[in-house]
Amino acid sequence: MATPRAVSAPRATGSIADRPSAPSPEAVAMAGLLALAVAMGIGRFAFTPLLPMMQRDEGLSLAQGAWLAAANYAGYLLGALSAMRVPIRAPVAIRAALVAIGVATLGMGLTHELLTWVALRLVAGVASAWALVFASAWSLERLAVAGRPLLSGRVFAGVGTGIAIAGALCLAAMRAGENAAHAWLAIGALALTATASIWRVLAPGARRPLRPGARDEAALSWDADAARLVACYGAFGFGYIIPGTFLPVMARQAIRDPLIFGWAWPLFGAAAAITPLLAAAPTRRLGNRRVWMLSHVAMAIGVLLPAWSPGIPSVMAAAVVVGATFMVITLTAMQEARAMAGARATRLMAAMTAAFAVGQILGPVCASYLADGDGRFGRALLLASAVLLASAWLLRQRRTREAIG
Repeated sequence: MATPRAVSAPRATGSIADRPSAPSPEAVAMAGLLALAVAMGIGRFAFTPLLPMMQRDEGLSLAQGAWLAAANYAGYLLGALSAMRVPIRAPVAIRAALVAIGVATLGMGLTHELLTWVALRLVAGVASAWALVFASAWSLERLAVAGRPLLSGRVFAGVGTGIAIAGALCLAAMRAGENAAHAWLAIGALALTATASIWRVLAPGARRPLRPGARDEAALSWDADAARLVACYGAFGFGYIIPGTFLPVMARQAIRDPLIFGWAWPLFGAAAAITPLLAAAPTRRLGNRRVWMLSHVAMAIGVLLPAWSPGIPSVMAAAVVVGATFMVITLTAMQEARAMAGARATRLMAAMTAAFAVGQILGPVCASYLADGDGRFGRALLLASAVLLASAWLLRQRRTREAIG
């Protein structure tokens, strides 16, 4: 007689054994670095070093360039606003955003129609905001739970890394005599390659870690201090955007040799890549708010340099100072948002990013209104510096409880 086959007990659905293990802190930090490199270094800022090339190859006017920049800024605002409302898991949002950035960037090299370019830059802007908000919240939460908050500096070094690589690629393309379309295609392929490399780390099924006793369940309170953070981050968007958009153009105005002016954007990116790695430990000692405030003051000085002396040395110095403070501000502001709101920080980060987007939309408008007859940016830079200093003063109004994320 046949022996009855043993029937194993069914596994509990959704048991820990069935779920993918959570990625290591190092893997989370690297995924965050590459996500922000694609989101900001490519989706947001690849256009900056490519603008002089598009002017040369496509006959793009400064006004048309401003429209393309404005489309990206408007998309960034739409992305930040929608990130506050759309119920979507962070890994899914990050994956979708990074793919959209790669495809939109490739598209810039496959067409020569201005309206199509505008639409593609709008899409890239929406996706960049999603990637920044969701990747920041996702990585900071997991690093805090793992007890490795210092790795947050590595995450935010991704923006400068992406900027530096995109800028260096454009510089190499100019030296090789390549056109802007080929540069767009190369950068788009780079974005999709980076996305593929972190795809598994962003698996939606990964367990969400919990930290007993943490403030992760605290409700987000839209009080005066939250409004202060939003306003100051918006001032940051206004203050940095003129050099952040027109540094290569200002360098080209100072000297026509692309092998010299082409270094402005890689210098900006290199400074932005290095400083978050150096700032993480001092930020834990001094506090997010104080480092954020001091960075606004330093950026205000850097923004003023080309207005004070409109030559190539001042433009390059501005690239280093503004680049160095750009990501320190982003790092400390996002950590401050998480310190205030815990697991609900995504909404506060999205509100801050929306204010940042409004600031960077208003900046070019003011720049075009204040521009001198010869297209110089002196008066606009003075205004940007004043806004940064005013927001630094506002950041001195500290909340009673200081918590470092």
